[in-house]
Amino acid sequence: MIFIVVKFPVKPEYADSWPDIVADFTKGTRGEAGNKFFEWSRSIEDSNTYVLVEGFEGQDAAVAHVGSEHFKTAVATLGAYISDNPQIINVQDASDWGPMAEISPH
Repeated sequence: MIFIVVKFPVKPEYADSWPDIVADFTKGTRGEAGNKFFEWSRSIEDSNTYVLVEGFEGQDAAVAHVGSEHFKTAVATLGAYISDNPQIINVQDASDWGPMAEISPH
């Protein structure tokens, strides 16, 4: 699995509307055959930062994602809404989600 985390620093005037701004990108990516998950969260330390956690089944799925129209549109348009370059972590051979051993429900 390809595992990616991206931090998006959003301009303050767009922070509350960011989920709507990326809605087509999100829907398109979640609809891809090789997408395992594509989830947005808002930072509790900086309300202008959104964190995207995404996973793809493998290299072919990731390449298809980058070649998709919704990805190309996002690349062409999202720059108007961010205050700095997004920061990314990309792991090529990640395993899938598993239970955390240190914490469990009581």
